Amino acid sequence: MSIYRALLMLLFIGAASTALGQADVPAPEMGTPEQRAACGPDVSRFCKAVKPEDGPFGYLSCLQDHREKLRAACLKVLESNGQ
Repeated sequence: MSIYRALLMLLFIGAASTALGQADVPAPEMGTPEQRAACGPDVSRFCKAVKPEDGPFGYLSCLQDHREKLRAACLKVLESNGQ
């Protein structure tokens, strides 16, 4: 898996969290619709404290910290991207 692909996946997680937290600010669509659907609920549930300025690795770190609580769909996205 390339670092580009991992970074893109992380960016979509950040965008999903931003969109959930700030409905009036449109977030860019990152990742596939399936990836956003798989991890968006976990990001909004576990990663509310992560700020967009923390960058994509902030969201990845959060998801990894909560790995044992992630829904199977999001865990599959992380594993398929080498995380």
